Amino acid sequence: MRILFITQYFFPENFRINDLVFSLKERGHFIEVLSGKPNYPKGKYFDGYSWRGPNEENIQGIKTYRSNLILRRNASGVNLFLNYISFVIFASFKLFKINGKFDKVFVYAPSPITVGFLGILGGKKFKCQSFLWVHDLWPESVKVAGGIKNKFILGLINIMTKMIYKHTDKILIQSPSFKDYIKKQDVKENKLIYYPYYAENFYKIVKPKKFYIEKFPLGFNILFAGNIGQAQSFDTLINAVELLKLDNVNFIILGGGRDKPRIERLIKEKRLSDSFYFFGSFPPEKMPEFFACADALLITLKKADIFSFTIPSKLQSYLACGRPIIGSIDGIANKIIQESNAGLVGPAEDYHLLAKNISVMISMSKKELDLYGKNARKYFEKNFEKESLLEKLEVIFKS
Repeated sequence: MRILFITQYFFPENFRINDLVFSLKERGHFIEVLSGKPNYPKGKYFDGYSWRGPNEENIQGIKTYRSNLILRRNASGVNLFLNYISFVIFASFKLFKINGKFDKVFVYAPSPITVGFLGILGGKKFKCQSFLWVHDLWPESVKVAGGIKNKFILGLINIMTKMIYKHTDKILIQSPSFKDYIKKQDVKENKLIYYPYYAENFYKIVKPKKFYIEKFPLGFNILFAGNIGQAQSFDTLINAVELLKLDNVNFIILGGGRDKPRIERLIKEKRLSDSFYFFGSFPPEKMPEFFACADALLITLKKADIFSFTIPSKLQSYLACGRPIIGSIDGIANKIIQESNAGLVGPAEDYHLLAKNISVMISMSKKELDLYGKNARKYFEKNFEKESLLEKLEVIFKS
């Protein structure tokens, strides 16, 4: 099968679309990629890239067309808007210069949804089916995560989103909870297909190594990995830690984000610095090594409908590595943690229950904690295993 992938983000930027593209090529499909010049997350060109080039390159045997775009820089509202819109405009011109024949056009849409216009253009140019893999619900995402409250602007975004959905052949959704929301945007149910993230093969159970063990403090270590933004509701965690007042529990933080400086100040103000350890950012391939040394893994999100509909991609990674999970999260992710019996979970922003669940888990035996880990891995293999989901995507393409 000949597939053109359209994604604003691609290798060397670190997104899960990379593994999907490379894996489908390994399964014998002809793949080409239309992407932007890499600048995520720091907002400046990666080494070797500039406005002038490269405009085409070969990445692991895959021809990749690079479109210009306006850099995201400090990721302010204006800069992000220009970054998103410029990619659609410049990539449209690039798209019409691509020659060849494709059976499918596949669009990766973590955010913004505007990239969906390119899938529609690609489907018409190559006279083939277009697929849109939706990871954020617009305009709800703009309202909650972007802070835009203007009803007129939100209305325009909703009209644009409906237009994209209407003219796309098939819409893949990363969570089954997306279905009802998108159906309200005049999308027929038979157009929607549940297709979740999988975790890459390096997310697996590994034995703790001395090199990583020595990085961890003594005590019960709870690890959070990922973006530190307002959506992650770190205030809930800080409030829970303040309530606990325990000396034998540590919180290991891997990653960075726009809210990190505020969170570090707040921790210092509340005199909780002895409980938090910010290790910094590491490549995804190193995450299982850190996870193996933690007693539990933490996942939190703000209380909002859009977050309750979403399956955070880190949840698949946590499950794959077979560690106990502590959650402060609503909706489908809360349900998955309960169904899998992989740990303890409470509603988003309920810091009292989060504190209680942490206290309960600390008191558990190693045997009980190991059972949570085994349940997590078992649930992952049944629902989010890579090869079975790749096969499912191939079936979707053929149907």
